[in-house]
Amino acid sequence: MSTMTEERRAELARRLEAVRERIAEACAAAGRDPDEVTLLAVTKTVPAADVATLLDLGVDAFGENRAQEAATKVIEVAQLRPGAGPRWHFVGGLQRNKVRVVAPWTRVESVDSVRLADALAAAVRRAVDDGTRAGPLPVLLQYSVDGDPKRGGVPDAGLLELADHVEGCPDLRLDGLMAVAPLGADPDAAFTAIADAAARLRAAHPAATELSAGMSGDLDVAIRHGSTSVRVGTALVGERRITSR
Repeated sequence: MSTMTEERRAELARRLEAVRERIAEACAAAGRDPDEVTLLAVTKTVPAADVATLLDLGVDAFGENRAQEAATKVIEVAQLRPGAGPRWHFVGGLQRNKVRVVAPWTRVESVDSVRLADALAAAVRRAVDDGTRAGPLPVLLQYSVDGDPKRGGVPDAGLLELADHVEGCPDLRLDGLMAVAPLGADPDAAFTAIADAAARLRAAHPAATELSAGMSGDLDVAIRHGSTSVRVGTALVGERRITSR
């Protein structure tokens, strides 16, 4: 192992320990069990070698938001760590012409329209037929806190209608809600709104228990408001440096 590789491994290990401590402290403050909160490492523009190192360090869930970059990285990581079985999540805005790329993945967290849900369902059906998937694709609905269409997400008024539609797609499985607190918004107010939306979704669809909310800057507040998955990029991997081929 080169000195540079050893240094990067040590850096990732230090960052991972610090993030896990933050999660544990936030859970303790909220009276929650840390096992209730999944750490999703956001590895966009991070090389496959870093993902392999994080796998070695015990991280098993990874989030990507660029379909083509991620497709290459999934293959590279499989070559670097055969049999490791990382769980890949798509966490960014997804164009309908990219759904085939992500259909074999373990979860898509950014479903925000009927048209996208239908496109994903058709792609999953093809993936099952060609053997790249074994069953339905778990999805989260991306919720828009402020209703701004530029940032993606389904607005409050359309949340349950979209949930009903996804529930009716046999090739999709509705697992819960994903949301991003708007920049500049009061974190407590934003995550209160997100938690309320998640509660309404669970009331209508009891199996939709997941809440993916909170990132490097606000995961503590998100955990206090019931997040079951925090998406951590910068705090874990540092500033984005290089892109996988």
